[in-house]
Parts: sequence; C-alpha cells; structure tokens
Amino acid sequence: MGAADHPATASGALHDRTAVELRDLIASGEVSSREATEHFLARIQEQNPRLGSFTTVTAERALADADAADDAGARARATGSPLPALHGMPLAYKDLWDVQGVPTTFGSAAVPHPTASEDSPLVARLRAAGALSLGKTQIPEFGLNCYSENLIAPPARNPLDPTLSPGGSSGGSAAAVAARLLPFAPGNDGGGSVRIPASACGLIGLKPGFGTVPADLANGRVDRFGAPRFVVSGPLTRTAEDAGLLLEAMTGTGGYLEAARRARPADGRPLRIGLTRASPFDGRYPITLDPTAEAALQAGVEMLEAAGHRVEEADIRYDNRYPEAFQAIWTAGLAEAGLPEEAAPALMELTRTFRARAIARPEADKREAAAILQKIAEDCRAQWGRYDAVLTPAMAQTPRPIGWYTQHDADFDYELQCRYTPYTSVVNVAGTPAVTVPTLHTPNGLSMGIQLTGANGSERDLLALAAQLTHASNGM
Repeated sequence: MGAADHPATASGALHDRTAVELRDLIASGEVSSREATEHFLARIQEQNPRLGSFTTVTAERALADADAADDAGARARATGSPLPALHGMPLAYKDLWDVQGVPTTFGSAAVPHPTASEDSPLVARLRAAGALSLGKTQIPEFGLNCYSENLIAPPARNPLDPTLSPGGSSGGSAAAVAARLLPFAPGNDGGGSVRIPASACGLIGLKPGFGTVPADLANGRVDRFGAPRFVVSGPLTRTAEDAGLLLEAMTGTGGYLEAARRARPADGRPLRIGLTRASPFDGRYPITLDPTAEAALQAGVEMLEAAGHRVEEADIRYDNRYPEAFQAIWTAGLAEAGLPEEAAPALMELTRTFRARAIARPEADKREAAAILQKIAEDCRAQWGRYDAVLTPAMAQTPRPIGWYTQHDADFDYELQCRYTPYTSVVNVAGTPAVTVPTLHTPNGLSMGIQLTGANGSERDLLALAAQLTHASNGM
C-alpha cells in the first residue's frame, strides 16, 4: 500500500498535519495509532532509499506497539482516564541512543553493533509518554560531525536538495521530519547537533539549557576533567507548537506548548535583543557569512522588529583560547571509549586522527582545557545576559554538498565544519538554551535562518519567539 492510500482527514493527509494536530486526532480516536504508523512507514519505504534518513526500520515492532496503544486508548476513553502526552505518536531515534531490542551502531564500522538490552534514559521517558519508535536514524560516526555520513550506511540527504547534506549529527532525524516521514523527532546536541540540521532542513531546532531535560543529567554536570557537559536533548519540528509538545514530554514539565501557542515572549514585553556576528572561532579560521546567510539574518532582524522587539548591535568578545580548548574536550571521549587499537583502521579519517591526538594529549592539558571552558562559559553567560536574547546567524553558509567535508584530511574537514557552523558550539559550553528558526527561503528551494540564545530557563520565551518568527515567515 502506498502512502497516498493511507488515511487522510478533512484537512489533508496525515503527514501534512502538525504533530499537535496528529496527537489530538489519535487521542480522540478519530485516527488510530496503527493508521498513523502505517502511513509514516509507507512514506519511509518510498522515500528512504532516496534520502538515507533511516539506518534501521522496526516496522513490525512499531505496528505491534501501535495496536497496543489503540487498545489502551479505547479503554481510557471508555473510562474517562487520561492518556499520556504522546499517546500512540510515531517518532524515531538517532542511532546513538539505545532502544531495547534494536542494535545500536553509533554510526561506526569500528565497533560491534549490540542489540540494546534496555532503553536509554530519554527513550524510556518518551516511551512512558506514549511514543512509539519506527526505527533508528542516520548519524555521523559517534555523533561527532555536522554532517551525517559514515561507513556503515548511505549518507543522509537533505530533502530540500538531495545533493546536499541535512547537517548533523541529528541529520537523519531532521531529514525525516522535513520530508514528513515523521511528525517530529528528538535529537541531541553537543555542539549544534539539533540546531545545525534543523537550519539545513528548514525546521525549528531547540537546544534546551543543560539540565532542563532530566535524562541529560545521567552522567552529571561535568566530565571527569571538570569541563561542562555539552550534550543535551531537544526537539526537531516543523512548528514551535510541535517543539513545545515534544519538550513537555522530554522534560515532564508543562507550559512549553502553551508558550508557543500564545507567541508572547515575556508576557508581551518588547525584548532587547543583541545582534552579533562574532564567533569564538574568528581568530583561528576565516569565518565569513555568505550573502544568503546575511540575507537570512537581516530577514530575522526585520521580523523581530516588526514584532515589536528592539534589535541592537552587541559588542560580544570571546577568549581566543576557545578553539583549542573546545577541540580538546570535544574529542576527549574518543580516548575514553576503550576502542581496541586493531579497530582503529575501520574508523573514518577524522575520528581516527582526533582519537590518536586525544590519546596522546596529557591529562594535565585536558584539565587545563576544561578550566578554560568553564571560564568561557561564565563569561558568555555574563555577556549574553545583558540582553533578553542574543541573535546570530544560524549557519554561516548554505547547506554543503554530500562529501564536501570527507574529501579532505581531518584538519581541513574540521575547519570546514567550524566555518559552516561557527555560532553553535559555544552555546553548549555555556549551557544555555538556544533555538534556530527559518527566516529565508531561497529561489532554489533552500532554507536559511537565525539563532536566538537566551538565559537559563528561557526556553518558553524562545519558543514564543520562534512562533512569532514562524508566523511572520508564513505571512510573507
């Protein structure tokens, strides 16, 4: 059965509904979880060979879970019992997270791919919220890079132009949401891995502040060298309301969906927004905005000002030790992974090169890098805190072609990544929330946008800003 044969509501096919709308249809019983699951599985079957979004599709298990959800939904409606927030909703997980009974590849040919014996904490939380998984999505090796290419499966491709990358590391998930193979998806973000693919694929990508999603605290707030933990979990969605819905399920906290619906940050008070093009990589690499990135930034400024906010140039400065310190901590885990030396030749070149350097780097150097990053984090929060939000470009360039990074040696590959996405990783170091939002659609069908960074606890205001910008963009 093709996707066109699957059920549609009066307002169109299921994949054209927002995640909030689909959630409501399933909760009411108007659409069954099985109908929705079959619909999206059919779209995956048709489009995944072209897009490479999924590495594993767990159709049989998803349908069984959907049937169980439908039975539970019928009982709940008959008794007036409440349903969980994501009752019967299909989604998928990037192949860094364990899903019980499904292999986890980490995107690498150098490690075994064991069948997971239990769910990762975030997967368990979303399963408890009623979500069901359709499979695992494509990532870069160990989630390191801002592109989703590896040696174990075809690269993930951008639905807006399949010759281009959807970004990374949540690239497979972003491509799936943008192509409407999924209503929404969780990602995780250690240097931009939600915001980068969201920007490349024309989605909203929210990086919560560290600790907002309880599952992200499983390994503590700092690593063993004393550096701040970078990785947080966040939603990849087509609308701000969908991001609010998914974030509520991820956090177990309410108010995010309502904030997006109201689209009134700070209860309607005009915000003071600081605009900067400064990047912590400026002293190390030639960071320049291409004309499309600049146009997207200007479009964002105009939308924000039209919504009543004040945008002003911000004098933001970064410690010139950032590039080396970030790279040292970003790659330190490669030395900790316990990978046998005989497996190293099966690694991608960037991973192999930076793993060797991480192993050779003295512990004292890693601890010094960690201390530098802690100081930079404190300084960033102080500088950014002068404003209600800080505005930067989302990306400095349009999405890059498949193979654009990997055709080079490890150092130039890494440089190209920093030049493409020079504004995201420092937000992970600071631990504050940020959102990327589309503001410009190019004549050749691509999407570009902006990043807004807020203070800790400002996720609701960022979602409200994202909703304002989305409404403005849709009205243009």
